[in-house]
Amino acid sequence: MSKRILIVEDEIALQETLSYNLEREGYRVTVEGDGIKALELAQEIEPDLIVMDIMLPGLDGLEITRILRQKMNTPIIMLTARDDEIDRVLGLEIGADDYLVKPFSMRELLARVKAQFRRARLLEEALRPQQDQATPTLIFGNLKMDLHRGETFLNNNPLSLKPLEYNLLRYLLEHQGQVLSRDHLLEQVWGWDYSGGSRTVDVHIRWLREKIEPEPSNPTRILTVRGMGYRFEG
Repeated sequence: MSKRILIVEDEIALQETLSYNLEREGYRVTVEGDGIKALELAQEIEPDLIVMDIMLPGLDGLEITRILRQKMNTPIIMLTARDDEIDRVLGLEIGADDYLVKPFSMRELLARVKAQFRRARLLEEALRPQQDQATPTLIFGNLKMDLHRGETFLNNNPLSLKPLEYNLLRYLLEHQGQVLSRDHLLEQVWGWDYSGGSRTVDVHIRWLREKIEPEPSNPTRILTVRGMGYRFEG
């Protein structure tokens, strides 16, 4: 079955343009222009991807993303009418996967949509059981990652990790002691075609620290190597 995309946009002309181009690519498209209704609709239909404007009536796109991220991991591409770093950083901070600044070309949007679906597929494959895995479990003190089951434990208690968090932590664990640059992590974890910028690595590192570090503000496991990147100590 074709992927379902929810467009959250209140400009009628842009709604129609987005719908036409995405449907022409074979996607099933649902459109909503009101923020509150869009939030309810997203939870009802559980789309495979959301394209969402920041400025919306009822509830803005940043708040919708913040609420949805507490319940679902659906990829979200945010649209902003201005090239404002604050908008982009806030979007990444609360869980958006990518963003586009208006005006943008439909070719660029379609490329970003395809990249998100490709990334989601790679993450899903990475989380599948791997019966031929030489080291099915990674253990570092009270932190354990079961690669067969795709589960992570801290002090034998299960950790709730989003797919990208899991994949990032796994990569760090598998390369213990190595200094990994932000660009390297973006290429290996997010994919070579990710265009959201290295800021998203910092955001996800902070989320991981909050989950596995005794003192997230003074990390001892995931260390920052100034001017170079990050290193997992164990």
